[in-house]
Amino acid sequence: MVELQRERHRGRGLRADAERNRERLVKAAQSVFAEGGLNVALDEVATRAGVGIATLYRRFPTREELVAAAFEAKLTDYAVAAEEALTRRDPWDSFVELVERICAMQADDRGFTDLITMSLPPAKHSAELRDRGRRAAMKVIGRAQEAGALREDLVLEDLALLLMANAGVVRATRDVAPHAWRRWLAFMLDGLRVAPRGAFRPGPMPAPPTPAQMARILNGNVLTQGGAGPVHE
Repeated sequence: MVELQRERHRGRGLRADAERNRERLVKAAQSVFAEGGLNVALDEVATRAGVGIATLYRRFPTREELVAAAFEAKLTDYAVAAEEALTRRDPWDSFVELVERICAMQADDRGFTDLITMSLPPAKHSAELRDRGRRAAMKVIGRAQEAGALREDLVLEDLALLLMANAGVVRATRDVAPHAWRRWLAFMLDGLRVAPRGAFRPGPMPAPPTPAQMARILNGNVLTQGGAGPVHE
């Protein structure tokens, strides 16, 4: 009887350890993917979690399973953002809110950018969340077009292209001018809006990167691509 109780206690302890390891791995993956994208070496995730790579693969046999666990909350936020945008009375404001919120999520998390702009074989629940967000986004686009506020030829694939372009701006400017994407996006949104001649007056634009910031941004890109020499301010 005593041995049986000890065995049960040992089993509960092993399950608790396994769950703690899983939580550490998910948190580590969230931070590592946010910094480096989805293609980072999984050894880095294991190291940051304080476990061995074998433990990682026991908990998450494939990269896709780890990605799904790490981004479940972010994908839920993505779907909720699209659905909340549908509740806004003004269809154009609804479209702008959706695009700005998704782009802001990209700016905060490189892994999330990869997740919504790459073709991946995600876990079933991740795919359901992504599809839920896309369905709501299609409705947001349709409402704005029916109201005559958004170009009629814009389709969901164009939104994907916009997000890919925003990812490039974020990646190039993140360390030097982290809010530069807001100015770029404001120009893009102005270009997508339809209004009677003279009725639309663009609001003030977010500030551009300074000349010194742009020099640092371009210098960083040259170095990354193996170009010659620094750009001097």
